Formats: sequence, structure tokens, C-alpha cells
Amino acid sequence: MAQSKAQLRSDIRDDRQFKDRQDSWRHIINSAEITGAKSIATYLSYGSEPNTKDLNQQLIKAGKKLFLPRLLPDKDLEWVIWDGREESLARNGKIFEPKGTAANSSEIEVVIVPTLCADRSGNRLGQGGGSYDRALPKLSAWRIGLIYAGELSNVEIPYETHDAKLSAIATPDLIIRFQ
Repeated sequence: MAQSKAQLRSDIRDDRQFKDRQDSWRHIINSAEITGAKSIATYLSYGSEPNTKDLNQQLIKAGKKLFLPRLLPDKDLEWVIWDGREESLARNGKIFEPKGTAANSSEIEVVIVPTLCADRSGNRLGQGGGSYDRALPKLSAWRIGLIYAGELSNVEIPYETHDAKLSAIATPDLIIRFQ
């Protein structure tokens, strides 16, 4: 199972080199789930991930309380409220994380999840660290993964019992809900 996931991650990362990094996922702001939410967890994209910079700024501009993840030593995540200022971020390896005190994550209503690909049952393939699979079950939030067009698979993605499912995925053009 681990080898199948690793190969799939490698293939998707290779394919993502040819994706348009100017694509935007701002259209998800108009979804009923996000429109109705006050508190949203998101992430800061890096590398070939779908770009979240404009989406995050639009969420803040819309008056949403934005939470960003911060990696703990045990690879779990904690959530910190972010005001959108780059000065309130610190580099941790390849990623930027928020500075400040961890917040109460129970108020998070929507979580935007980094996703390499998903299948039509809501199974998600992440980066491989398992951090979101640890963190998502602790939230009672609607979960949406961001992917590029062509990364929704008709074939079931290899998954294990600890893998957290998504409620929906978004491409630059559409939202597909699973649950």
C-alpha cells in the first residue's frame, strides 16, 4: 500500500510541473459551505500545490477568521489564527507557518486541505506525512481539497483506515461534493 501511494505521489508531482500556477480557486468562496462559515482553516501552498495566496486573501477580505496549520514535533497539526500579514509567518523547512498561540480549533467550520489527487468516493492522497490524517478527525468541519483539473480519479485511490476522507474537491473551474 505504501509503495502504491508513493508511486502515485511521484507521478502526480511530475505531472504538476506542467500545470498553470496562475489558476485560481477563489470561486469556492461562493459555495454555500464557505459563505455560511465564519471560521475557515486553510494552508499556504508551496511548490506545485494549487496556489492559495489569492484565495486566502479573499477569505480575509470577506471577513472570515482564517486558521493556518503549524506542524508539531509528532507531525500532528495545531491551528493558529492568521491575519494575512507575511510578517506573522515563520519558515519551517519548505513551508511557512503562522507565529502566535495555538487557537481553539473547535470553531473551524470549513477546512481547505492540500491534496495531490482524490477519487470519487472522497479518498484523498496527500503529501505523505499523515499530518492531515491526524488532524482532520479532530475537526467537525466540511473538508474541501484543492486539485488541478485531471486529478480527480475514476479509479479508487489506495487508502488505509486512518486516511481522512474529503467532503468535496475543487478544481479551478468547479466543486464536486462527495457527502
